[in-house]
Amino acid sequence: MLILGISAFYHDSAAALIEDGIPIAAAQEERFTRKKHDAGFPTLAVEYCLKERGITLKDIDHIVFFEKPFLKFERLLETYLASVPKGFNSFRMAMPVWIKDKLFQKDKLIKLLEEFEDAGEVENKLLFAEHHQSHAASAFFPSPFEEAVILTMDGVGEWATASVAIGKGNELKTVREIKFPHSLGLLYSAITYYTGFRVNSGEYKVMGLAPYGEPKYADMIKEHLIDIKEDGSFWLDQSYFNYATGLTMTSKKFDDLFGAPPRTAEDKITQREMDLAASVQAVTEEVMLKMTDNLAKTYGIKNLCLAGGVALNCVANGRIVREGSFDNVWVQPAAGDAGGALGAALAGYYTELGQLRTVSGTMDSMKGSYLGPEYKQPDIESRLKEAGAVFETLDDDALMQETAKCLEQGHAVGWFQGRMEFGPRALGGRSILGDPRNPKMQKTLNLKIKYRESFRPFAPSILSDQVSNYFDHKGTSPYMLIVAPVAEQHRLDTGDQDKDLFGIDKLNIPRSEIPAITHVDYSARIQTVHEETNPRYHALISAFNEQTGCPIVVNTSFNVRGEPIVCTPEDAFRCFMGTEMDTLVVGNCLMRKPAQDQSLSEDYKDKFDLD
Repeated sequence: MLILGISAFYHDSAAALIEDGIPIAAAQEERFTRKKHDAGFPTLAVEYCLKERGITLKDIDHIVFFEKPFLKFERLLETYLASVPKGFNSFRMAMPVWIKDKLFQKDKLIKLLEEFEDAGEVENKLLFAEHHQSHAASAFFPSPFEEAVILTMDGVGEWATASVAIGKGNELKTVREIKFPHSLGLLYSAITYYTGFRVNSGEYKVMGLAPYGEPKYADMIKEHLIDIKEDGSFWLDQSYFNYATGLTMTSKKFDDLFGAPPRTAEDKITQREMDLAASVQAVTEEVMLKMTDNLAKTYGIKNLCLAGGVALNCVANGRIVREGSFDNVWVQPAAGDAGGALGAALAGYYTELGQLRTVSGTMDSMKGSYLGPEYKQPDIESRLKEAGAVFETLDDDALMQETAKCLEQGHAVGWFQGRMEFGPRALGGRSILGDPRNPKMQKTLNLKIKYRESFRPFAPSILSDQVSNYFDHKGTSPYMLIVAPVAEQHRLDTGDQDKDLFGIDKLNIPRSEIPAITHVDYSARIQTVHEETNPRYHALISAFNEQTGCPIVVNTSFNVRGEPIVCTPEDAFRCFMGTEMDTLVVGNCLMRKPAQDQSLSEDYKDKFDLD
């Protein structure tokens, strides 16, 4: 049975295809359109999914949309009616859009789907899941667990902002909900907005900024903004916020509480922003730990699954793994709205259609999250020649050895291999790599390759059997969604060297033997690399380990600030020529910057909008 899942019309639109309950293709629309967080109907992602399986839409048994538009409209209408006359301007702007495009979303979906060749009876195939049901399904059904507690937390779906479900076999039963306007995700987004970053995009910057600050505002947040109960449930004082009925995230009362208006994106980041980031991060971790501890005690189930945008907070996830009450934790790699497309398809297959589910007990069914397009070697060579690239083609062994040598020499290496990752993280399919031992690598990647804020940390990709030798972490972390401390034996004593330093200046002081991936609080966002799911990436890191004795490489996504992760060989070559990247490897083709036609260079520094 073939089921197509779709998420669209808010942010991070995507399509996913499952066959007999197993994901076989999934991708975000932004990767094809090159428009960050593209919210439009995922036409190109749907086309890819169908092409990957070699079918047309008439071969699809069911099409499932990731939320229910009428329930969302109900929430919008009830929220405005409850606050009349406050919020009239927002209401006046929102209603025409809803009436024109969103209230009759089913008709719009049918029309868009019928543009595909041999669409057939689309209306008879179309199903709708609830937003949090889609998230929960994306977390539980691909997991390796027969039974689990599933916690979903995000900004808001239709009404729910946090929900708990119990999964068993092919069943999902929702047992708890917190409803709009009370939302941990929107609290985090409010601080994101207030510190000058973009909502639904910059939350991970706040998480990365937090270690530079002290949580000195945490008590103030808990006293005025959020009331946290012992079971982790919470209530937000809406007088400090404006997101329910206004056009901004925070109100003047919020500004008055913290003593200033929101920072603008152009303003310098100060200690105040760092302390605010540290404070909202501490509050988020407190809520998530209290909530998961209570869930473990209440339901007596040893497995936890996480999804929703808040589940991308890998610092909080790390604390749940290390300090929480569950034996096993599994996080959906596409935890945000893009993953809702996959969850919708899975909810349709298991919950709506009642199909049987089998689990391995050890491996999940996400295939390493490598569910996007792949390019064969002849196609790669043809595309690169057409783009004007100068390359040498090496066999596998020579390629791994030469790439490892480039890394050891301090090169920033673009690495484009196999299928593209589904979700926000590059996992060795579309990555930029570096030597973690090189103290200059973090600065080089941020300022000369990514063109982004200097404080942003990078992740280590480590051979899976080596993780406990370098980090205080047991088990795996294949999707880069768990932060763990660098092991004590690899840390360096910095004394008081960084007492008065900020940003990149702090990171210029090596904190470990692997300084390029060690954040200022001695933490790292780990990716364990497994031969079973990515043999080529595993082979490269193994070659680097043989040459250097280090089983780790720096891994960041193959893009610059504001650009979607590259999708095609041409995207990779353009990014290579638009940055100060030294080496590019696409399939078995290796490109060196000095050998390229410099007239093909592009200025990528200001090509994309701030993210």
